[in-house]
Amino acid sequence: MITYDKLLVGGVWTAPASTGVLRVRSPHDQSPVGVVPEASRADVDRAVAAARAAFDHGPWPRLSPEERRQVVARFNELHSARADELAALITSENGSATWFTTWMQHSLKDFVDDFIEVATGFDWETDLPAQDGHRTVVRRAPVGVVAAVIPWNAPHQSALVKIIPALLAGCAVILKPSPETAVDGLLLGEILAAAGFPEGVVSVLPADREVSEYLIGHPGIDKVAFTGSTAAGRRIAAVAGEQFKRVSLELGGKSASIVLPDADVDRVAAGLKGLSLGNNGEACVAHTRILAPRSRYDEVVDAVAAMMSGLTVGDPSDPGTWIGPMVKQAQQQRIQSYIEAGLAEGARVVVGGPGAPDTPGLEKGFYVRPTLFADVANSMKIAQEEIFGPVLAVIPFDTEDEAVALANDSAYGLSGGVWTADPEHGLDVARRIRTGTFSVNGASRDMRAPFGGFKASGFGREYGAVGLSAYTEYQSIAV
Repeated sequence: MITYDKLLVGGVWTAPASTGVLRVRSPHDQSPVGVVPEASRADVDRAVAAARAAFDHGPWPRLSPEERRQVVARFNELHSARADELAALITSENGSATWFTTWMQHSLKDFVDDFIEVATGFDWETDLPAQDGHRTVVRRAPVGVVAAVIPWNAPHQSALVKIIPALLAGCAVILKPSPETAVDGLLLGEILAAAGFPEGVVSVLPADREVSEYLIGHPGIDKVAFTGSTAAGRRIAAVAGEQFKRVSLELGGKSASIVLPDADVDRVAAGLKGLSLGNNGEACVAHTRILAPRSRYDEVVDAVAAMMSGLTVGDPSDPGTWIGPMVKQAQQQRIQSYIEAGLAEGARVVVGGPGAPDTPGLEKGFYVRPTLFADVANSMKIAQEEIFGPVLAVIPFDTEDEAVALANDSAYGLSGGVWTADPEHGLDVARRIRTGTFSVNGASRDMRAPFGGFKASGFGREYGAVGLSAYTEYQSIAV
């Protein structure tokens, strides 16, 4: 078991202001993973004061972009060297299968390198052509002190997509990890502290929702960067709007995968294994609505059912496991309630269904049965609300126009895809879908491309040059 007795406040390990602790247990068997201090409002005040001093008077925002890149590169070396250790820890905290956490942690080195490369070629300061004997300098100034609030499902990816561009831009950052993954949050703090950022620039404060809201509303915060639920995003947007804070919100999704009549159904099923059911299905980008042509509906259902029936559900630390436990009991119960709702509304269970798996050794864990529903109408609760678990719905359509309309008939607009023998036609379909990201035949998105959502999936974009821009303000200086 890992124990921390201090918080990282302004880059300095500091005794917490209160005696509260967060106890993290494995969702697989309830064994203890770690104990960390629970940050209080007083800790937030100290972290914000340190960040303000660092930003308003310290060297970090006044260093050259190259000097900041060098410190971020040192962090990347230290962080990537511990990828396997971090993957194992996150698996023990949130139940993500080890195949996923290992892949994710190792991918983050290239992810940070991409940001460093973007920062190298970024237009930090440019001159406009002279007019009337004067020139205008346009510069990108750091936005200020950033509160980065992240979820538990992919904690280091969610953290780095915020803190790395913020740091490269010259901001000071306060990271607020989720209570469910508080231990890896402070281990990330260890690595940040070792990288050599100036005093005050980075803080890590694991805390509950009440303290998170206090952080978000703190007058010393200039920008909030949040990944999480749409409900929480609405509250953050309201608080930030009252105070004119900059804000970026990456929220929920209910993404559709459109299977066109000429698609290779076996390829579809193989692709949906990761796109729909990666990370236990606890992913905002998961393709959870499968839109199938009525002419091939049964074929699509059978292929997806065969794929799901072959998934191993079990101990997330076992390399052979595809789906582990849900992160906590409340999440397990929430998913079960959606499965019951699907049955009540008349959908047909093809794979899975209510209740936990009966596999020996899983009795103490927060497991659910991966579930596939057929005969689903897009108006049903299971087709409209984000479940955040391994539950898929196959919805029929008759025409391509109807498929596009069904895909767009959602409060969300984060991700989605189309499957077809003609990729160029797939691109035409993609242009008709109101989502921030979209794939044709399961193609992987370039990590330098903007990522974010339409509608209730949030606003603002992360990744690449656009993601770095989100942590800057334009300043125009006439000379």
